[in-house]
Amino acid sequence: MKKKAEMKVKPLSRYWLLALLPLLTLAMGCPKVDPVDPAAEEEARKIAADPQYTAKQYLRSEYMDIYYYWRDQVNARNAGYKAYDFADIYDFFDALLYKDDRWSWMCDKQEYISDETGVISGTWGISLSQSVKYFRDYSLRVRYIYPGSPLEPFGITRGAMLTHINGKNVWDDKAEGGSGFTGDKLDFFQEQYYSAQTLKFTFRLVNGVDTTFTATRASSLSTNPGLITRVFQPGEFPGLTEPVGYFHYLAFKANFLDDIHDAMATFHAAGVKKLIIDLRYNGGGDSRASQLLVDYLAPKSAEGKPFVVRKHNSLVGGDMDMTGYVIGSDKSKYADGSKDAEAYWDKVYPNRINPEQLYFIVGPGSASASEMVMNGLRPYMGDKQQMVGDTTYGKPNGMYVLMYPGSDDDYAKYNSGDYSKLQWVFLPICFFNVNSNGQSIPWDGFVPDRHTPDDLYHDFGVEEDNIKACLTHLVTGSYPAASTKSIETKAPEKTGYRIEVEEDSPKWGRDWVQKPNFSRKN
Repeated sequence: MKKKAEMKVKPLSRYWLLALLPLLTLAMGCPKVDPVDPAAEEEARKIAADPQYTAKQYLRSEYMDIYYYWRDQVNARNAGYKAYDFADIYDFFDALLYKDDRWSWMCDKQEYISDETGVISGTWGISLSQSVKYFRDYSLRVRYIYPGSPLEPFGITRGAMLTHINGKNVWDDKAEGGSGFTGDKLDFFQEQYYSAQTLKFTFRLVNGVDTTFTATRASSLSTNPGLITRVFQPGEFPGLTEPVGYFHYLAFKANFLDDIHDAMATFHAAGVKKLIIDLRYNGGGDSRASQLLVDYLAPKSAEGKPFVVRKHNSLVGGDMDMTGYVIGSDKSKYADGSKDAEAYWDKVYPNRINPEQLYFIVGPGSASASEMVMNGLRPYMGDKQQMVGDTTYGKPNGMYVLMYPGSDDDYAKYNSGDYSKLQWVFLPICFFNVNSNGQSIPWDGFVPDRHTPDDLYHDFGVEEDNIKACLTHLVTGSYPAASTKSIETKAPEKTGYRIEVEEDSPKWGRDWVQKPNFSRKN
């Protein structure tokens, strides 16, 4: 059988192969190279150049977009902001706020830790003010002094008048030896007071005696919010027949709850049933401390009833609320499983007062949590609760303490006192407060039952006008006549001579609540 001839394939010329290569390449497809997007490259460069970019984004997406009370009003606007366009995180935070929000603020790690621990760095340990509003007295007087202040050993108390620093008159630029400084603030005083390490002071004490001494500023000073705890005994004030407790409380701080416990133990041991709580310089603070004070001051009739109802935005809850209660309301807290709120209260707070009469001394510095305590107790105390002093600050809302970094592990460390990773703390308004009757804190503050100017001319005691007004009302049922004082020293007709005090700060007024865990509505 004849074999079939094998087909021979003639090799392609190398020229044909070269001609086919471009066609084969086209058939197989080429890798596509996207054109460079200059805008994207520029944005990536800006993001990489902003060391706070991640924190800014976290602030917006995890906090302001969720907890902020006015989120519905600002979210669309805020979404259009480029975080890297803002110089720092403070500017970005301010830009995210609602136009009518005058309360929200933020701080860095150092400021927050200082407030939480009560340790002040580089301080003279005193607060100064002026009686300009009522007496046109521009002299600088001590409002209060912390125990341990470097000025304390020299007899400086509330009411002492600062006249000279390093031999220069600190408030009257026209006086002999005057500082020569003018303006809206006492620049000379501010610069010297806050920056100098050692100064020569001259004070006029409350007894009229001048004293001159040299002191060195404390590098750090541990301060407690419970400034004064005292019991006024019969015989100390005309007509007083029973002990009266006086507690001067400067701030609500969760790390200093023992200040409240200790004060109430002192009053309980003395048989106190009538109390004066001095909140005139208390700008608020942590809700754990305000809750504790209310637990001690609320009457038995308030057991299990709310003293504050917090209204949130539509995402967190809207008309749903998180409610703070007087003691006895939370059965889960009963250590022994008892359902008896009275027994639990007696066990946990054996020094509760159940006051028969309660006076709050207030003023422009009384803000937020201070106002919330007074507002919350009103439905249960009625006329047994009185306010004496000046109109309060007027802050009907509060903040959650929102931290960065903000993972669950981070918060666990913060709650245990480990702030090593903390960078920023944000305190935006997250809720508004009302009491059990639906009454809110007035935006322009509470007007006291008895108007009495802050008396900067006496130390805290029975001669101080606000304390005297409370004691007089206790003894007689009426308040004393308005005080008229003969002022020794008046400055020229210059309203510029006024120093800033704490409540002038936009950060004044704090009702801090720890960040909640919640299920979003949508």
